[in-house]
Order: sequence, then structure tokens, then C-alpha cells
Amino acid sequence: MGEFRPRQSEKGFTLLETMIAIVVLAVGILGLAAMLGDAFTYMRSAQEDFIAQQKAEEALEAIFTAKYDNTIGFAQIANTSSVPPGIFLAGAQPILQPGVDGLVGTLADAGAPAAYVLDPGPDGMLGTADDVKISLVAFTRTITITNVEPNLKQVDVEIDYTAGRFNRKYDVKSFVSAF
Repeated sequence: MGEFRPRQSEKGFTLLETMIAIVVLAVGILGLAAMLGDAFTYMRSAQEDFIAQQKAEEALEAIFTAKYDNTIGFAQIANTSSVPPGIFLAGAQPILQPGVDGLVGTLADAGAPAAYVLDPGPDGMLGTADDVKISLVAFTRTITITNVEPNLKQVDVEIDYTAGRFNRKYDVKSFVSAF
């Protein structure tokens, strides 16, 4: 009779090892997919980021222009809640079209329609019938004016908006002097 020899152990993966590898790979792929989705959402928010930047700078430029062409006096560059009160509304306000004074964020804006941005339509040309109005109802603007010195004020314009599922903020600060 022949002698009994134990079988050599076979090399390879067990079913359990294969299933664990599949689970680890699936978790990695799902994480990558979630990150890719967030990246696309973040990239699509570039237009809203640009609009926020432009609307903040628009407010500052209007204040500078009105002050330096003597449309408003230095004392009027203040929030309505300050003492003495100025013409700029305090707190977050919807972005509306400028009122009769031509300034944004003032008492004169009351009752003005919501602001919008025109985007060229499918033909890529602005000023044609297919232009698209982008409403700015998801944007708010806060203009905060503080006295730094008797002849110097700090103007802080903050734009809050939602881009996709992200709440974003754009903030710009500047100074206005009495001179």
C-alpha cells in the first residue's frame, strides 16, 4: 500500500478575502464619486461667485461716486441705525435695483424690483431676444458703515448667497474720507 501524503495547501484568495477587497474598493469609489459631485457643484458656482463680487464692488463704487460728485454729503454715508442716521439700510437686504438716488442699499430702494443679471442666450450675443434674466433673489447685501476717525469711515459690503448646496459669502472693505 502507498503511503499517505497530506495535500499541499493551495495558494489563492478565499471568498472572504475577495468580499472584503470588494467592500474596500466600493467605499473608495463611492468617496471619489461624492468628491467629484462636490467639485462639479463648486465649479458651477463660479458664476454666482462672480456676480457676488460685482454686486459688492458696485455698491462701493456707487458710494464713492456719489460722495465725490457731491450727490451725498460725508455725513449721509452712514447706516440708518447709526446716530445721526444716514441713508444706507442696516442689516441684510435683498439686492434690488437702485432707487431714484442711484445708490444701492438705501431708503430710496424701497419698492424697487429685484435686481437681475442678463446672460446672453444660446446665440451667445447680449441684447438679442434670447437673453436670459438671472434673478438675484438668492442674494442678500449688507452694507455696514463704521466711523474710524472723525473724517474717515470704513465701508464693509457683504454679499451672502447660495451656490448649489453651499452657503457662500463675499466680503469687501474700503474706506471713505471726508476730503
